[in-house]
Amino acid sequence: MARDFEALKARVRDISYTPGTDALRHISPLLLQAQDLSATALVRLKALDNSTYANIAGSRASLELLASVVSSSSLAGTDLAHVVLANPYEGEQFAGYPADGDAVRTARHAEAILKMRGHLDDAVHQLDLCATGCHYLAHGITEDLATAPQHMPAAKQQTTGRALTPAQYDTLTALTGGGRLYETSTRGVGLTRVATDDGTRVSIATFRALAKRGLVTTDTSTSLFIGQKITVTELGQQALTQPRPRAALTTSVATAPKAAVAQKTNR
Repeated sequence: MARDFEALKARVRDISYTPGTDALRHISPLLLQAQDLSATALVRLKALDNSTYANIAGSRASLELLASVVSSSSLAGTDLAHVVLANPYEGEQFAGYPADGDAVRTARHAEAILKMRGHLDDAVHQLDLCATGCHYLAHGITEDLATAPQHMPAAKQQTTGRALTPAQYDTLTALTGGGRLYETSTRGVGLTRVATDDGTRVSIATFRALAKRGLVTTDTSTSLFIGQKITVTELGQQALTQPRPRAALTTSVATAPKAAVAQKTNR
């Protein structure tokens, strides 16, 4: 995201336009991109807040920093919207009003350009804050994850450190190729299911066990009825670096029929 904010900042800073229709044509895509980046930052914030990273000491600072990026990108969008508002439009006046002369038009444009330039400078400042915040965020998360084993609660370490069952391993492998969590309603009864991109059948109980251990996460910004994208977390990826566990061998003791036992006893 830092590169996206830096690219948008450069476009806003170096914009060239003529007040009126030309300015609207050049500024509109910048405003839309700023709004898209705000939405992206908000989705990333929700995902980070719902991830296992939130259990690591120091993660609150990262969440607050990403929230500030959401705020600054939204303010940048507002600044660009103010540019659209300050832009002098050349539509016709109401009937009976005199048309603007060259002197009036020049004065209107000069006043508008001053306001527009101020709003553009404010947008550049906010976008710079966004890019800087993203760089700090990436660095902070990397450092936090590097020291996570020392800071995670003991119970959490034990939970994520348990060996996978063969079914869990196979499910995790299938989900690395993509999958979604759905909920459907049949006769008023909700049914939750997992669909993988490669068609592997997944038990919802197995999926929930993986989610409880922080090996998979879902994009909760999307409705379950549409399908929430499932992502294998870093812990899940680490678990898959281990060999696939073998299924436990079951042994059974054959017992003779009761009648045969009784006959043998009577002899």
